[in-house]
Amino acid sequence: AKAPAEAKRKAFKSCCTNKPNTALIQFCQVNINIMSTEEETPKETPAAEEPAKVEEPVKAEEPAKEEEESTATFEPVVKLEEVEVKSGEEDEEVLVSLRSKLFVFGETLLDVGTGKKTWRERGIGEARILRHREHQRLRFLMRQEKTMKVIANHAVDPRIKLEANAGSDRSWVWSAFDFAGGELVETVFALRFADSDIANDFNTKFTECQKEMEALLAGEDKEDEDGGAAVDEAAEALGSLKTKEEDEEKEKDSES
Repeated sequence: AKAPAEAKRKAFKSCCTNKPNTALIQFCQVNINIMSTEEETPKETPAAEEPAKVEEPVKAEEPAKEEEESTATFEPVVKLEEVEVKSGEEDEEVLVSLRSKLFVFGETLLDVGTGKKTWRERGIGEARILRHREHQRLRFLMRQEKTMKVIANHAVDPRIKLEANAGSDRSWVWSAFDFAGGELVETVFALRFADSDIANDFNTKFTECQKEMEALLAGEDKEDEDGGAAVDEAAEALGSLKTKEEDEEKEKDSES
């Protein structure tokens, strides 16, 4: 491509030098400049075609393997035996059970020795009155729900007086010697129920239990449901019994 361009350029130069014509000289110079620019501008070469990408075949998904269940067995190093936990209520029957919230009136841990007493909540649970099946004595017992911690435990003393709490018709206040902490402590309780009807029901049943406890402490045992018929039958059976000594004496008298 360069050789023909140089030949043309030389031909134009020779023409211009042999015939000094101004118009022709200008024409030759313009053509020379055009040819020089054509040589300087590089021709664009076509870009090399990129090789076509070969698509890899898609592998089929393998089915998930099911986890095998382990059949291994491990024996404990130390075997613990089941221990029967007794609550102390196995020999008692429940006479009253009402859900309520218990409060006590006394000093807090921060106010010990200061004489400052306030009401504080002791817990929520079932307020129950239990009767022992053997000696028939009654007691008031309340455990905190979920933890089952004893929060009140005292005998149903006939001297206890339930008084209505000021400003509330669904709570009762009384004082008793509480044994919840493992030692007898005179404590002022307040028991609050969901509504006034439940509170009145508790008052009625508590009063009935107090009368029963008073009769028991006075030596008047509670009569059986059959009206004492079983006691009379036992007395008649004892009276009809005869000892061997009485039989021998009668035999001697008859022989004489």
